[in-house]
Amino acid sequence: MSNEPTHAPIAPADDPSVPLSVHDLTVAYHRKPVIWDVGFDAAPGQLIGVVGPNGAGKSTLLKAILGLTPRASGRVHVFGKPYDENRGRVGYVPQRESVDWDFPIDALDVVTMGLYHEIGWMKRPGAEHRKRAMAALERVGMADLAGRQISQLSGGQQQRTFLARALVQDADLYFMDEPFAAVDASTEAAIVELLRDMRAQGKTALVVHHDLQTTPDYFDSVLLLNMRVVAYGPVAEVFTPANLQKTYGGRLTLLDEATEAMRRRERAL
Repeated sequence: MSNEPTHAPIAPADDPSVPLSVHDLTVAYHRKPVIWDVGFDAAPGQLIGVVGPNGAGKSTLLKAILGLTPRASGRVHVFGKPYDENRGRVGYVPQRESVDWDFPIDALDVVTMGLYHEIGWMKRPGAEHRKRAMAALERVGMADLAGRQISQLSGGQQQRTFLARALVQDADLYFMDEPFAAVDASTEAAIVELLRDMRAQGKTALVVHHDLQTTPDYFDSVLLLNMRVVAYGPVAEVFTPANLQKTYGGRLTLLDEATEAMRRRERAL
């Protein structure tokens, strides 16, 4: 089968109109590739689902883009600049399981942390900062629980709190790592409504998602990932049985090919 992406990146990396441009991104752990030569451009005002089997590198892709995981190669541009120069325009919702929910902090404090890039880490948030944090909590239906310790929140409430933290940043590009995982139906509906509001405001969101049934309903475009980009583009064109078979059926073959390619690259250096 062909492992080339359906839609290769076409915009120059320094194009300020492109929210996200990823070129030739590779991440390896102990010299074994996790994602390999990933490249795509995200269009403005798009909800983009990142879909693939367990172990396909979906979370790793987000973390590598955000500089949370070292890259073996490749480059990432946000609105025409390297990510580090434009991180203020980016919001991030991590996997809920990756957070220490026993940390002694309440929901309002968690959301206020989203403003530390403008407050400064050594300064206390002011009344205006807390007002904005409360407004974000209200937007996700959590204003009544602003003073509750995060360990006392349900899974859905914890997820809404982290969504509020991302919202208060008023970013232009959002990354969300499985925001729908293990949440109740009302929280899922609230997240969908929030994503659509973001899209209406011209914002772009890249969302790791695991539910194939809801993918066509929730997203405008889809990135099918199995270590490499199997296919990328509008849901109507890309989310097909043939592409899903390629995405979910060839993991071992892709791993062998990528590992051998990395060895060839090392020998050539």
